[in-house]
Amino acid sequence: MTKIVIIGGVAGGASAAARARRVSETAEIIMLERGEFVSFANCGLPYHISGEIESRDALLLQTPESFKSRFNVDVRVLNEVITIDRQAKQLTVRNLATNETYQESYDKLLLSPGASPIKPPLPGIDSHFVHSLRNIPDMDKVLSTLMLHKPKHATVVGGGFIGLEMVEALRHVGLKVSLLELADQVMGS
Repeated sequence: MTKIVIIGGVAGGASAAARARRVSETAEIIMLERGEFVSFANCGLPYHISGEIESRDALLLQTPESFKSRFNVDVRVLNEVITIDRQAKQLTVRNLATNETYQESYDKLLLSPGASPIKPPLPGIDSHFVHSLRNIPDMDKVLSTLMLHKPKHATVVGGGFIGLEMVEALRHVGLKVSLLELADQVMGS
């Protein structure tokens, strides 16, 4: 039996796991996700911030349990791969909930770790009023700042899908919003 390990969940890893199951009904498939959530609606994050999507749970597309039930995939959230030994086909994984490490072997390895937001080296970039929006914990931080500090104005940096949705969401909750985009147009190709 082939053992497939996928590093990373959310859109890329979850799609790869579902596809791997369609290709092989007998493979052992393990998905390792360092975050708490394996699959969520990224584009829905701004709409929860605006209140248009009321329930936070409505953003969750799959849970480890539903993935196991639907695709027979062993999903391990809060498990971060810290080393890959390609020769031995062995991973060292840290369970972030217990801080214990363990070894996991694989026959095939798929890397889908996602991306990190670009944070330019500007003064103040690490302020608790500066947020990225990539996942549910980021969304929670934005909501917390809105509730605790009740800002009147926000500046959104980036005119892609999420940036424009954030402009709309922040306007929806009554903020004045400025949008900064490096390119000569929003939603560039």
